[in-house]
Amino acid sequence: MKLHSQLNAAFTTLLLVIMAAASYVIYSLILDLLIQDEQRQLKETGELLVSFLNEQFETVGDYRQFNEFLQDQDLQIFLYDRNSDAVLMSTMSAPVVSEFFEANNFSATNQTLWEYGNERFVTSRILFYPEISGLELILLTPMDDLTVVQQSFFIRLFLVFLIGAAAAVLLSYFMTNKLVTPLSQLKGELKKIEKRQFNEMNRVKATGEIKEVEQSVYDMAKELERYMNSQQTFFQNASHELKTPLMTIQGYAEGIKDGIFEDVEKEKGLEVMVSEVKRLKEIINEMILLAKLDSEPSSYTPVPIEGELLIAQVVDRVIPLINEKGIQLQHQVDENIEFVADEEKLLRALLNIVFNGIRHAKSEVSIRVVQKKQHVEILIEDDGDGIAEEQAEQIFHRFVKGKDGETGLGLAIARAIVEQSNGKIIVGKSELGGAKFEIHLFQERRAMDKA
Repeated sequence: MKLHSQLNAAFTTLLLVIMAAASYVIYSLILDLLIQDEQRQLKETGELLVSFLNEQFETVGDYRQFNEFLQDQDLQIFLYDRNSDAVLMSTMSAPVVSEFFEANNFSATNQTLWEYGNERFVTSRILFYPEISGLELILLTPMDDLTVVQQSFFIRLFLVFLIGAAAAVLLSYFMTNKLVTPLSQLKGELKKIEKRQFNEMNRVKATGEIKEVEQSVYDMAKELERYMNSQQTFFQNASHELKTPLMTIQGYAEGIKDGIFEDVEKEKGLEVMVSEVKRLKEIINEMILLAKLDSEPSSYTPVPIEGELLIAQVVDRVIPLINEKGIQLQHQVDENIEFVADEEKLLRALLNIVFNGIRHAKSEVSIRVVQKKQHVEILIEDDGDGIAEEQAEQIFHRFVKGKDGETGLGLAIARAIVEQSNGKIIVGKSELGGAKFEIHLFQERRAMDKA
């Protein structure tokens, strides 16, 4: 059964159960309320009669006049004497009075419902003043009248419930249709993702949590499309990057084998082959490192790191290149900065970015580490030509090389390490004139829990 039918069936069943229970309770309450209301009315009528009789007749000696007055009221009335346990007057027949006596109804003062055959009566008892006289006026009304009212009220109530149920079912159909339709459409979009038909995907109109799911699916599809495109580009670039040195090595090797290169040219060819082998080895090592960062989270070992010591290690390793190019390196670290990361890998990421800045700088490279409220910010800037805006979005992709770039994997490795360190890296324009790399490391202790 489809979800739409299941929701409608569940809602309708729940509605019917609630209506049945409510109908039973209301049906019972209606009769009780009618009985109480009838007793109230009988009591008011009886009190008026007793008040009138007390004013008009000081005693019941004139029985005939008393009886005629009550008979004229067109009511079902007994004039009962408690002291003698006798009915002095009745507007009902003698068999009825006898039946009530046999059922001990007159003496049972707490009994409010009397029965005669298949009929039931609601009663109300009012004492004459003074109570010592023992006279009591008992008024009765048949339950049949109340049952008719009860059934009439219940029929109207049933019609109201029926109309309400129809409206509720229609509303249920509308709401479930509104709820299920986006899910059905979302299912179709997921099928497109399964078939990798990313260009054919359409946005699904929805609200609430379904909208959040739709947005997540859409973002996932875009990220999957980007990932697949990047993987395709990666394999294309990787094959190209590996093919170039291999062709160079093959060309010189075949030339030396066939005797085409001799003496100086042979030595030069061997040097080129060694150089290309080193470059090929570096590319392969960095590709292996990237693969490990993507597929082996367990190889990441977070530890507490002091900011000053980490930057000192970076400075020590770049001093030879700084001196060689005549570049000035400025570094500043706020006091008592500590964060959690894999020290060796984070050092590798920072070195990749700093070496990149040194290659492009004209005269100055700056490193600053600043403590923010919820994260540590590492800023690496240079005064080079900077990065073009259209290239900034691609700079962290694999085999994307800028001017004087080497393998095109350094910044991709840096981003992978930073993201694995619960951080993010962005690139922008520096006030020095060149590029500015911002690394934000968020301080969540979960990294330590993995250690």
